[in-house]
Amino acid sequence: MIIVQSVNSIPIRLTLERWDHIIRRHPEIENQKDKVLETISHPDLIQEGDLSDLLAVKYYRHTPLTTKYLVVVYKEIEKKEGFIITAYFTRFPSKGRKIKWKQ
Repeated sequence: MIIVQSVNSIPIRLTLERWDHIIRRHPEIENQKDKVLETISHPDLIQEGDLSDLLAVKYYRHTPLTTKYLVVVYKEIEKKEGFIITAYFTRFPSKGRKIKWKQ
């Protein structure tokens, strides 16, 4: 298990089981674990997700898919802990989601 701090100073965990789930559904993420963790700890922006989850978004010039944004969906549980749900690359952040935090 790996733990990184969110911008709200909440420890966010990434378990081996969750990582395996992410790379099965998004194989392009397999060698991008450092970027996933960096996106949680140093995002460009955070958007409101569905069902009280959050979307950390960070722009990367070099990815396995060329220039993309990395989105990491995670949940903060109170002020004590949180966990990563999934991660994926996209061309642009969602324009229909509320911005909760911006760098």
